[in-house]
Amino acid sequence: MSVKIAAVNSAPTVGVGVVVREYDEEEDKVGVEEMERRCEIGEGGKPSLVADLLGDPICRVRHFPSHIMLVAEYGDGREIVGVIRGCIKTVTRGNSLYVKLAYILGLRVAPSHRRLGIGKKLVQKLEEWCKKNGAEYVYMATDCTNEASINLFTRKCEYTKFRTPTMLVQPVHAHYKSLGSGIAIVQLNPKLAETLYRRAFANSEFFPKDIDKILSNKLSLGTFMALPKKSLPKWDPKTGILPPSFAIMSVWSTKQLFRLQVKGVSMLTYACCMASRVLDAWMPWMMLPSFPDVFRKFWVYFLYGLHMEGKNGPRLMKSLCAFAHNMGRDDDGCGAVVAEVGQRDPVREVIPHWRKLSMSEDLWCIKKLNYGSDEKCGPSDWLNSRPSSPLIFVDPRDI
Repeated sequence: MSVKIAAVNSAPTVGVGVVVREYDEEEDKVGVEEMERRCEIGEGGKPSLVADLLGDPICRVRHFPSHIMLVAEYGDGREIVGVIRGCIKTVTRGNSLYVKLAYILGLRVAPSHRRLGIGKKLVQKLEEWCKKNGAEYVYMATDCTNEASINLFTRKCEYTKFRTPTMLVQPVHAHYKSLGSGIAIVQLNPKLAETLYRRAFANSEFFPKDIDKILSNKLSLGTFMALPKKSLPKWDPKTGILPPSFAIMSVWSTKQLFRLQVKGVSMLTYACCMASRVLDAWMPWMMLPSFPDVFRKFWVYFLYGLHMEGKNGPRLMKSLCAFAHNMGRDDDGCGAVVAEVGQRDPVREVIPHWRKLSMSEDLWCIKKLNYGSDEKCGPSDWLNSRPSSPLIFVDPRDI
C-alpha cells in the first residue's frame, strides 16, 4: 500500500507548461498506461516488480466512495508526464473518535520529467481537492528506504512521519499447511463480523467507519474465526458473548484489481526457485518452503482485521493464517498472503512470514489540512497525541 517513486534521473529543463487536471478515462487511459510502464520499479538490470492494473488505471481507488485521479500533462502535445490518486474516508484516530481522512497513493512522474517540481504540484493539487471535500488530514505510505518519496512529502510538502506498521509476506507454497489439532474454523456473516470488528477496534487508529461496505465488497472473500473445537457447541453468536479464546481475520483478494510480476532475475535464480516449486509439488508431505511462481503474473490475498483474544489466541491466529494460505493454494495464481499490522500489535509476533520478503517498517506520513493562518497543532491534535491502542486497522482498499 505504498507510494513509490523510483530513483531520480536527469531530465530536460521544462520550465512552465505543466497542467494538472482530473483524469479522463477516454482521453488519458493509453497515455497513463504508457507513462507508468516507464516508471516500473527497478532499474539497471536489477529485478523489478511490475504491476498490471488490468486496463483500469483508477482501480486502486475505485472502491472508495469519494476518490479522484489527477494527471500532469506537458507541452503542446499534451504528453502525460505524471499521475496521482487519492481518496477520502472516515476513520478512527483512537478513543472512538472519528476524523475525515484523505489518502494519497499511486504517485508517478515520468523519468524524463523528474526534478522539475511535477510531483509536488500533483500533491498540492490533490490536497486542494481533499480540502474542498472536507478532509481534516491527509496521509501517504511508502517504504522507509524510499528517500525520494520521503523527501518529497516531509521536506517539500510538510508531512510528518507518523506511524510505521509492519508488512508481513508469506509465499503460497505448493503444499497445504496444517491447521493444528482441536481447532474449528467458521465463516462469519458480514453483519456479525462488523459487530465484532467495531468492538475489537473501537480504540484503534484508522478503523474505517464504512467497515460494512468493505466486508460486503466482492473482493472480500469472507471473515473467519478460529476457536477451540470444544468451545464450538457452547458458542451462540446471537448472545453476543464471545468464546474465551478466539482469533478473527478477513481475506481480501487483489485478483480483480491488479496482477504483479517479478522481472529481471538471473537464470540461476529463476531455476532455483522453480526447482523448489517442483520438488514441493512432487513431495508435499515434506512441506518444503518452496518459492511461488512470481515470474508469471500473480495476485495476493491481503489479510485484514486480524485480532485475537485469550490464552489460545496466538495458536488460533496461526491456524487462521494457515487456513488463508490454503485458500491461496487452491486459487491457482495466488502468489502470496500479505498482512500489515502495527509494530506493537500482539498478532505481529505470530503471523507466519518470510523475513526477506517482508517490510519491517512501512512509513506512514501525515499532514493536517485546513489550518487557520496562525493555527498550529495543539496537544490534542492527532499529530501530537500518543496512540490510545497498539492496534492499527489497515484498510484493504489501501493496498
